Amino acid sequence: MVPLRFYRHLIPRLCAAARSPFSPAPAAAAAACAPRPIRSLPSLAMAAYGTGVSADRRLLFRQLFEKESSTYTYLLADIADPEKPAVLIDPVDRTVDRDLNLIKELGLKLIYAMNTHVHADHITGTGLIKTKLPGAKSVISKASGAKADRSVEHGEKIYFGNLFLEVRATPGHTAGCVTYVTGDSDDQPSPRMAFTGDALIIRGCGRTDFQGGSSDELYQSVHSQIFTLPKDTLLYPAHDYKGFTVTTVEEEAAYNARLTKDKETFKTIMENLNLSYPKMIDVAVPANLVCGIQDPPSKV
Repeated sequence: MVPLRFYRHLIPRLCAAARSPFSPAPAAAAAACAPRPIRSLPSLAMAAYGTGVSADRRLLFRQLFEKESSTYTYLLADIADPEKPAVLIDPVDRTVDRDLNLIKELGLKLIYAMNTHVHADHITGTGLIKTKLPGAKSVISKASGAKADRSVEHGEKIYFGNLFLEVRATPGHTAGCVTYVTGDSDDQPSPRMAFTGDALIIRGCGRTDFQGGSSDELYQSVHSQIFTLPKDTLLYPAHDYKGFTVTTVEEEAAYNARLTKDKETFKTIMENLNLSYPKMIDVAVPANLVCGIQDPPSKV
């Protein structure tokens, strides 16, 4: 133990040193002794676009919800373009007025109303949108067999202003499912965003037992077209039933309860889901094959 008298001799010397002209200024000394801030580590899996404008001030993004079918509708617009062109992904007939009112309030010009596939649990709002906004065009995959103004195939790009969505064929839930993915160049949103429809939902996937579905194809689609995207890519599904809104490639590749399994195990899981017959399928599918109401009524 150090004797107390040692400190009695030391204190006067420390005080003198503090008064020395060669000592750092009090503010500098305090700054030198202050604890350094802890830098936060990057968190790719936690990244997410909010409901406003992205960091590059070009993309406006909204995630909208329809509670009866637990369907997400997505609004994207290039607000750096003078016309503010916009696209609407997976609109629902029940919420068309809400969506169009929002588009009007934000001063956007809707150019495309798009579907990821022929839905079986709700009627698409695409047809109603066309009757209310005759300039809007409907979009769906050619493989779906549905009627639309524009039938897209794998690899096509859908432009709205200087932004675009790349079409990726992701069959399996239905034969005509596609995923829409934002571009990968420097002038496109970062991190990338993928609108996966029912091919991939958060911690799960769509069923494969109707509409030309195939568990073998779905497994291949997700692993080759979605899980190969950058790890921080934000994944937005067409539905959620547990209160989730967004996930990432990194998360799903690690935690998806079905798609992290090997293919044969996945196929066994899908074959034994024993799901009930979709209550809307007999109404929704015929309507959605013509994008709800495809053609506006003719004027007499």
